[in-house]
Amino acid sequence: MKKYLFVLIALLQISCKNDNPLLKTVDETLKLAQEQYITLATKTLQYKGGLPKTYEHDTVVMANSAWWTSGFVPGTLWYLYEAGKNEQIKEYALLLSQRVENQKYTKDNHDVGFMIYCSFGNANRINPEKRYQDIIVEASRSLSTRYKENIGLIRSWDFNKSIWQYPVIIDNMMNLEMLCAASDMTQDSSYRQIAISHADKTMANHFRNNMSCYHVVSYDTITGQPHIKQTWQGLSNESEWSRGQAWGLYGYTMMYRMTGLERYKEQALKIAAYLLNHPNMPKDYIPYWDFLDPKIPHALRDASAGAIICSALLELSQYVPESLAKQYIQVAETQIKTLCSPQYLAQKDEIGGFILKHSVGSLPHNSEVDVPLTYADYYFIEALLRYKKIMLQ
Repeated sequence: MKKYLFVLIALLQISCKNDNPLLKTVDETLKLAQEQYITLATKTLQYKGGLPKTYEHDTVVMANSAWWTSGFVPGTLWYLYEAGKNEQIKEYALLLSQRVENQKYTKDNHDVGFMIYCSFGNANRINPEKRYQDIIVEASRSLSTRYKENIGLIRSWDFNKSIWQYPVIIDNMMNLEMLCAASDMTQDSSYRQIAISHADKTMANHFRNNMSCYHVVSYDTITGQPHIKQTWQGLSNESEWSRGQAWGLYGYTMMYRMTGLERYKEQALKIAAYLLNHPNMPKDYIPYWDFLDPKIPHALRDASAGAIICSALLELSQYVPESLAKQYIQVAETQIKTLCSPQYLAQKDEIGGFILKHSVGSLPHNSEVDVPLTYADYYFIEALLRYKKIMLQ
């Protein structure tokens, strides 16, 4: 009798999953995304060494592999191969990852983690090879050269030296995953210790009392203490630039996964509470580009921030009690429904092969404003795959 009851419960669970209409939307979106990225990859291969940045003025805008977003299109292709096992997409993922490989030697750019781990990190996760691991470890060596022991952080930028002595941006949290992975691959704990030090110092100095964060904190190179706190890509130094908040949520959620340290989960929970309860967070949870823009509710939205938050909430939901997990998943479902709607989702052959419309790069610098962006696509596809995994587990 117990055996039959167990089978009945299992069948009911499968039926409930099959009745989830959002899963059907997710599958349809993933299929569209595969078609779009075949188009984008085909166009990309026509440019020797180039990789897409955005789509503006009816043109796919390319950059060389040194641009900070170079790893996102290869990474998205790996995710899409994982979703559909399309061998053509796998071939494109391999070819475009190769265009990024030379960045493993980069020592003047903190974004080497984005470049190498989004591309070769996913390649190694899906199809482990020693060659991929060697690339990740070499990139981690390069990134580690930007860490100074007396400050305890990885330096982000080398420009604007008349103002900043040792600038560290919240985005840099995202590069720590590669360092932790390198420690696992080599059994050399130094990479993880750099990541932990960076995360701890960022937690201490980047965040305000309400758990919003500054974009840039510059440290005095002698005392190792902050001397300037700014928001370079937001409305003002004291504003709350939404993608910066998204990087923080994702970064500390990821660092909890990579280290098991409870303080990182607690930090992620506090950031999540700040975001989800913000009075200027729209009901569909796709943030305005800056939460304090006086033009709200007519300010621009940032799909990239929404996608990053969505992916982070889905992961964080796996580490918390059921009631909180349910809340996070419901918010993520709202975000997925919105991003899969015609308002944000491209139609086939639209916007050059990109997937999502309406992201904002840097409004103060009039750079990539209300356009598709590679990292919006990357974290959106990651979120869709995470959602499917949670719903079908």
